[in-house]
Amino acid sequence: MKSLRKVPIGLALLSLFAVPVYSQTRPDSSRAEKRDLPLLMQRRSAVRVPSAETRVFTQRGAYVPQAVFSASMKAQPEEGRLVRVQGAATVDATDTSSSWLQWAKDDRHSGFIGIQGQRLDQILANIVYDANIPDELGLNGGELLVHYQTPLTDGNDVFMASKAGTYTLDSYATQTWHQNRFSWQNGQLVRIWTFDTDWVAPGNVHDFWEPVYHAAVVGNFVYDPGVGGTIFKLRRSDGSVVKRINPFGNKVDKNTFTASPLTVDQAGNVYYNVIKIAPNSSDFYSNDVASSWLVKVTPGDTATKVSYSDLLSQATIKGDPVPAGTDQCHVAFSPAQLPWPPSPDAVSPTTTCGSQRAGMNVGPAIGSDGTIYTVSRAHFVTRYNYLIAVNPNLTGKWAASLRGHFNDGCNDGTVPGSVLPVNGQPGGCRVGSHNGVDPEVNTPGPGRVLDDQSSTPTVAPDGTILFGAYSRYNYAQGHLMQFSSSGDFLDAFGFGWDSTPAIYRHGAAYSIVIKNNHYSGLGSYCNNDTICPPDRTATNPASPEAFFVSQLNHNLNLEWSFQSTNTNSCTRNPDGSITCVSDHPHGFEWCVNAPVVDVNGVVYANSEDGNMYAINQGGTLKQTIFQQQALGAAYTPASLGPDGKIYSQNRGQLFVVGNANTVASTWWDTFKR
Repeated sequence: MKSLRKVPIGLALLSLFAVPVYSQTRPDSSRAEKRDLPLLMQRRSAVRVPSAETRVFTQRGAYVPQAVFSASMKAQPEEGRLVRVQGAATVDATDTSSSWLQWAKDDRHSGFIGIQGQRLDQILANIVYDANIPDELGLNGGELLVHYQTPLTDGNDVFMASKAGTYTLDSYATQTWHQNRFSWQNGQLVRIWTFDTDWVAPGNVHDFWEPVYHAAVVGNFVYDPGVGGTIFKLRRSDGSVVKRINPFGNKVDKNTFTASPLTVDQAGNVYYNVIKIAPNSSDFYSNDVASSWLVKVTPGDTATKVSYSDLLSQATIKGDPVPAGTDQCHVAFSPAQLPWPPSPDAVSPTTTCGSQRAGMNVGPAIGSDGTIYTVSRAHFVTRYNYLIAVNPNLTGKWAASLRGHFNDGCNDGTVPGSVLPVNGQPGGCRVGSHNGVDPEVNTPGPGRVLDDQSSTPTVAPDGTILFGAYSRYNYAQGHLMQFSSSGDFLDAFGFGWDSTPAIYRHGAAYSIVIKNNHYSGLGSYCNNDTICPPDRTATNPASPEAFFVSQLNHNLNLEWSFQSTNTNSCTRNPDGSITCVSDHPHGFEWCVNAPVVDVNGVVYANSEDGNMYAINQGGTLKQTIFQQQALGAAYTPASLGPDGKIYSQNRGQLFVVGNANTVASTWWDTFKR
């Protein structure tokens, strides 16, 4: 999700005048660098269709979703609580190569599975897992600003998070989170148990999009995030608690947060990130972070941890030195000085950096030699970040700065890779600017880490590391950054925002699959409509609004792209019919932060048009299936089951899709029962 989804014409005026709360910092509430997710994110495209035709399609195979399966509506459980739904079947041992047990499938975050995906012929299951959808949409201008767990699959079992409680703008912690085990029985996805965790998300919508609550499956156990930087070890068979694993002894501190998906290596060790904010902080950024840790839990439940300050002091630093928390870090020029940079040699202002800590939602990745890869950021400033390599004994190996690597900014017409208009033109930098610089700070562009994003490192088969970083000056597309196994920066591709790329292995080679959204409805590098016009296609025809899924080779060179061309915003009605309005002349952005690639190279990805897409190698369309609603949302992951079923998400609902000959309940069957 980059900018707000267009809605049917009757609601268009309302959405245009609504102010997106997540793009603003509350006055005097935070010392952090101002989030520059564009103020005009609500506009999907500068072109709106004034008299869109509404069409209604009847689809008898549509689904009425099952009831929300959060078992407890308790405001906040003091301890994890289990609700058994039925007697659990015996858990069979399953080949983990065909299982999806964690974020992006495995400890390298490859997103690749060695089985063939089923066809997108029919919806086999449709379950609402977020009870707070009406409030989340209503309070955020129609956007769904929540990161969700990947559906985890192993044998006949499916594990999925759910949410209940009360959604508010000022604290995510008024909600409750739950882990659920389902099992396929006679063609039905049946809930076996629900575990009510005491984990809460830090912050609020003014700080960042809702962080992800994300479990992992390890053999006969499920590891689930808990409060205070702890995790629960659950029995997979019945969801009962084996123990709470606390790296901090017996104390459970409400200001300490398990802040990433859980990663499991091939030996069964569990890794995750923890962030502790200062006591009595009025919000997440009101004070410097108290500390942050990388945690490792062995199969024997021994927990060890290392602080990010220790990791960075031990590691060999590649590039810019690590600033102290009290040092000054550069931020963007004042909007009063537009167009940027104010002069060829202007120096941007500074603010207090804040201490280095784990980036929100960054799940550690594990290399074949056991090296752990994670990402840190300055607490107050998004432009001072490090990809950190950690030895298996939790000592720092190297840390590569994400600063100063991009030279695709200001453009006199000769800058390779720049998507900015020529200097002096609308959307371009000030005349006389140095080629390639980020106009916001007048230096080579940095890879930025926002706490809104869910990007995690991916380890490629050759040992190189990929990370999707944010950049505002290229229409907020960000960059996919590539580093060697020794921490040297190799290259970058011009999209990376909120994305964990997938790896397609074919023979001795591999390719990289990533969404590649060319956003519009926002300025090229600023939020001033005069200096940076929001209509990208009209003002920058050399780089128009368009939305792709792209495949790159190992050197980040483009192999193929598949473009979204659907123009219809559709909604599934309670009676199973589908109502559509044609209001997206340039297509829809891809709403996936972790795509799936099957053994044949077929790519499965969600789109904000509400469809799940299957895309062949070469970039041709294989198949689509509509789910629930065209919707702007924080990007969501997908997964594949061991039998090839596709697990997808749309509007807080889990969709399972597969072959036409698979047994499933239609909405009509459900009604008759």
